[in-house]
Amino acid sequence: MNVTEISQIAAMSVPEKIVFLEDLWDSIAANDQTVPVPESHVRELDRRLARHTSNPGSLLSLQELQQKIASRT
Repeated sequence: MNVTEISQIAAMSVPEKIVFLEDLWDSIAANDQTVPVPESHVRELDRRLARHTSNPGSLLSLQELQQKIASRT
């Protein structure tokens, strides 16, 4: 299905589409049991949690992360 196939959505302004998308996402998130989580994602989250648990001081602060990102450009 394509957005252009639904005339009501296609006729919306960009701000209206953003609000619609937020509402749609909220309706999906409200019933998150229906969205399967791939096993690879579960393993990655477990790996990251174990890394943090073993060395909690190794994470970057928000400011450090922003500086690191800014230095890439």
